[in-house]
Amino acid sequence: MNTASTNPVTAVIVVAAGSGQRLGYGMPKAKVPLGGDSILIHALRGVAEAGIARQICVAIPPGDPELQALCESFAQDLKAEHRLTAASGEGVQLPAVTVVDGGTSRAESVRAAMAALLPGTQAVLIHDAARALAPESVFHRVFQALCAGAVAVIPVIPVVDTVKTVEPTTGDGAAVAPELVTGTAPRETLRAVQTPQGFDLATLQRAHEAAAGFDAGQAAAVTDDAMLVELLGVPVHAVRGASQSLKITTPLDLIIAEGLLEGPLGTRWVEG
Repeated sequence: MNTASTNPVTAVIVVAAGSGQRLGYGMPKAKVPLGGDSILIHALRGVAEAGIARQICVAIPPGDPELQALCESFAQDLKAEHRLTAASGEGVQLPAVTVVDGGTSRAESVRAAMAALLPGTQAVLIHDAARALAPESVFHRVFQALCAGAVAVIPVIPVVDTVKTVEPTTGDGAAVAPELVTGTAPRETLRAVQTPQGFDLATLQRAHEAAAGFDAGQAAAVTDDAMLVELLGVPVHAVRGASQSLKITTPLDLIIAEGLLEGPLGTRWVEG
């Protein structure tokens, strides 16, 4: 990773290959409408507006011409906006937009996207398209931590609910309830993890190479890229996330996201 005085050349990978079955639309989640556009377009706009990426690499379901066309249209719109801002004398970074076929798992999609990154890329942010309303400020906090020397950094928010550990109920107790509480986690040390997650590219590649040998059980236990880096023994830093970076997974999540878009100040207006 570069020194704190030099910003690393950065790409953002947008993982958009999910099936979206729990949303109930019968289409990939990235296509689901949100506030007049698709979930994917909202996510891509947030990445572009953050202004930190030399390249945006989007992993979509394999062989999906609609999402391919959506990404190409977005890239054309970026170029048109860039011509307008350049004519006005504003210096705006125009990221390259690359589209790759994702895999059957999130890790496979990330690996496919990493293979398509431009030469010279030093850092990468991994972002879930399902967190379509993540504010620019979160991208900036993650990026600034990378610039300051972190090799892995994640945005987090405090856990406000009481969290219990449980195990399946056995014997006669199974007729009472399916699970039995075994303990209460210390809420003050718990954090809910969001995206984008930022990494030194070489470190993330090494983590994914190590994970390539995992069996099915080990692979299923890995829920994000930061966990792969943790398994290498590499420190993972945390910065403040945002409440509106919710992951759109269920119909209720979609309703909340629609409400955020219709709020008094528009798309990315709530912090904390």
